[in-house]
Amino acid sequence: MFGIDVRQKAWSAGLIVLFFVAWELFCLMTGMSDLVLPRPSQVFVTLVERFPVLWPHIVQTLATTMFGFVLGVALGVALGAIIGVSKTAYDTCYPLLIGFSSIPKVAVVPIFVLWFGSGTVPAVLTALSICFFPIVVNIATGLATTEPELEDVLKALGASKLDILWNVGLPRTMPFFFASLKVAISYAFVGAVLSETVASNRGIGNVMMTASSNFNVPLVFAGLFVLAGLGVALYVVFSLIEGRVTGWATRKNDVIAT
Repeated sequence: MFGIDVRQKAWSAGLIVLFFVAWELFCLMTGMSDLVLPRPSQVFVTLVERFPVLWPHIVQTLATTMFGFVLGVALGVALGAIIGVSKTAYDTCYPLLIGFSSIPKVAVVPIFVLWFGSGTVPAVLTALSICFFPIVVNIATGLATTEPELEDVLKALGASKLDILWNVGLPRTMPFFFASLKVAISYAFVGAVLSETVASNRGIGNVMMTASSNFNVPLVFAGLFVLAGLGVALYVVFSLIEGRVTGWATRKNDVIAT
């Protein structure tokens, strides 16, 4: 079992290395201009050389993303629980949520800037507005999958609706919840960086916009690499927590190849 897991991770790491090697060779063989597609080696060199300058912007983007993400999760869980347990709330709120989710968030950023000015607040609100929808949908779906027969049995035993929600409904939504977290954190980064490119003088989004205006394409790609690394790191963190919390819901490989 352990050997199979190690081999799978080795294959994954090998494919990632192969991707960057193929990228490097493609740029070298085609003579691709740095203004179009820089080589990965150039991007990594730029990232190392400019890291002291990039570090405050990385911290800014990570802080605004996580703040908006935490607020989005709190709002999403509360609203999802209400929608999941109330048919009236579902019929009332769900169309509004669909309509709000359909609005391109780039169109919302100028409104946030108009209300709160440029800076951190619009980035936090954009991250919140773009990441809370998956949380709402998954929490509501998880609660809706609770069997009516189970609820009837618990009610017959004297359990209240709150008892059923707290002891049965919410624990059963954990697999849905963690699945939505891994999607929402990526959306939160998109929202924060989107706002930073429009209305901020700090953050990775602002760095990428400045580098783009100066035709410093390797620095633009360095910003993309930073965002990808942060997203993957947080995805791994949530996956580890998910394995601890919802191990009971994970399919196990009981058959070990010999």
